[in-house]
Amino acid sequence: MRKTDDTKKIHLSEISSIILQTTQVYLSAYLLAELAKCKISLVVADEKCNPIGQYLPLYGAHNASKRVAEQLAWGEPIKKRVWQQVVREKIRQQARLLEEKGQAEVAKLLYMARDEVKSGDTTNREAHAARLYFNALFGRNFSRDADTPINAALNYGYAILLSMVNRELVSRGYLTQCGICHRNEYNQFNFSCDLMEPFRPIVDHVAYMYAQEIFDQDVRRLLGDLGNRVVVYKGGSYRLHSTVSLFVQDCLSALNKNITASKIEGFEQL
Repeated sequence: MRKTDDTKKIHLSEISSIILQTTQVYLSAYLLAELAKCKISLVVADEKCNPIGQYLPLYGAHNASKRVAEQLAWGEPIKKRVWQQVVREKIRQQARLLEEKGQAEVAKLLYMARDEVKSGDTTNREAHAARLYFNALFGRNFSRDADTPINAALNYGYAILLSMVNRELVSRGYLTQCGICHRNEYNQFNFSCDLMEPFRPIVDHVAYMYAQEIFDQDVRRLLGDLGNRVVVYKGGSYRLHSTVSLFVQDCLSALNKNITASKIEGFEQL
């Protein structure tokens, strides 16, 4: 990493992802090749500093063909059970955040919705919980379509989360396009969108705390550093990028029927 006044060196083994928040950066082909070898995610931003693209390795795993065959063979029942667990954990995280922000009554409604989530979320408890959650957290007039600092922060943070899950799936040889619930033909990251859901409230928390009035470089820096946030998972303290990796692995293990879907564990924010 070279600046005008000096040069700082960071070993690639210490990096899981890189986010370029400016277009005034030049990278060598050698560095790009090394990033791909080390399976390091590189996210680039546009002229407005918003994430717009991601560089991922072509060969994420030596047995990618086997992994893709497994993925395409997953049956609907197991996909629905895993999706049930993902949605339940997402709603639980939303409820925990509302509790922290003094919205105990709405949090109770979310816990009820969580308990009502069926296999495949056939009654769409996720959408029901989302309406209650966003209105309680950001106000009854809040809309995800509005051009506001909060939405800018949410979009930025969700893009960072998506890049983290993309990296985990590709490094294991799976297709990001083939989701277990998201199946939009125009979305090449359907599977990643599925598995990132429980982690969205972490971004929501940052937006609530720091982007009510302005979305600036400081907020971008906080969101860009999401992977280094510490959470409690499986009885230990892990950085978020490690927790995402472990969570994705458990979901994949459940989809491959190596563990039951009920064994997919949640995490706790510190």
